[in-house]
Amino acid sequence: MGHLDHATYGWLTPVLSYAMACIGAALGLRCTVRALDATGRSRRNWLLTAASAIGTGIWTMHFVAMLGFGVTGTDIRYDVPLTLLSLLIAMGVVGVGVFAVGYGRDRVRSLLIGGLTTGVGVASMHYMGMAALRLHGQVRYDPALVALSVGIAVVAATAALWAALNIHAPAAVALASLVMGAAVSSMHYTGMFAVRVEVEPSAAELPGATVMQFIFPLAVGLGSYLFITSAFVALSPTAGERAAYVSAERLTEPDERAVDVAPPGFRPQATPPRPRQGDAAPAYAHPSGPVHGAADARGA
Repeated sequence: MGHLDHATYGWLTPVLSYAMACIGAALGLRCTVRALDATGRSRRNWLLTAASAIGTGIWTMHFVAMLGFGVTGTDIRYDVPLTLLSLLIAMGVVGVGVFAVGYGRDRVRSLLIGGLTTGVGVASMHYMGMAALRLHGQVRYDPALVALSVGIAVVAATAALWAALNIHAPAAVALASLVMGAAVSSMHYTGMFAVRVEVEPSAAELPGATVMQFIFPLAVGLGSYLFITSAFVALSPTAGERAAYVSAERLTEPDERAVDVAPPGFRPQATPPRPRQGDAAPAYAHPSGPVHGAADARGA
């Protein structure tokens, strides 16, 4: 039986993989919170972003951790189509879970269905990624540890969706993402401890791509996607901020209804012309009768 090393680069890959899981969880939770405050097409788009973020974060966490995986006595290659399929499964099944929460009317039922679906999807992604391994030997699993890893995935997914439904404060979401990242990492390493490899020495060339040829560039690309999407979500205004902006615009706009409207038939009074030198002074209205100018008084 070959010796399995889960950290050939020391603590670098476990810490980095945990960070990727936390970023994906935080981004997915924020997008789900935004989706619950939105309607129509906007809700659908936020849920799609949440599914891609959580799925991508979990997949990236898994394969960043696999960068440090090694087996004595054999090289390791990866089946490219099967590895890509595991990524699509991660995003697709997580999408089913978040859409169940986003559109479900019964919160408890939606949470249970979404948590179960998402958890099974995460576990499926993990073990399909393991099935993509190509090495000289046979890979076997401890059934008890496999069941435990699936249970951890379901509990972690359910807890994350519950947090999305009930926790809206940014600090609380950040704390929930740290917990979910720890749960996803625990699921991964529990599943890895279930692995047993019986090495069969061979000089034959292994099919597939090496970890640096395929996994490393893909993990870097998906990690960049997570960071860019995180910046987009951070800069996008929330529903409350948009409502406040619209309200402020209405307060600053001139109210056309406040303009004075003249009644029908109203004619503005013309300003009387100023008298010229030598002209008689004009007569002005007075309650007791007209009052004549000084010239009329002298003539009288």
